[in-house]
Amino acid sequence: MDHQSHPKEPLEPSVTLSDENATGQQAAACHAEGSDGKHVRKSHHSQEMKSNLISRLNRVEGQIRGIKGLIEKDTYCDDVLTQIAAAQSALNSVGKLLLEGHMKSCIVERIQAGEHEVVDELLVTVRKLMK
Repeated sequence: MDHQSHPKEPLEPSVTLSDENATGQQAAACHAEGSDGKHVRKSHHSQEMKSNLISRLNRVEGQIRGIKGLIEKDTYCDDVLTQIAAAQSALNSVGKLLLEGHMKSCIVERIQAGEHEVVDELLVTVRKLMK
């Protein structure tokens, strides 16, 4: 195996939660009625938020492709692991943005509607994110 050394910088620029417009304004309620009259849970992100999330996910996707390329080129393991950490961090950033928006909109809305079981749902989700 050829252990080439590469700079330990991420393949893509790192993403942060400090973007002023990252959370955007929410457009509608968390619940909508489906065609069958039943309540359907849907997200209601602004177009700006959707664009932000898609852009971040596209960068993560590029990082993953880059990591595959590094493995194909037998790049030094530590360098590949550094890129994996950068991709995981970027994906976690997307999760944090979604969680923040979810808590500020859907969770608040459902608690105000008396649906206190949403807190348990949120705790399960947070536990999954923290694995």
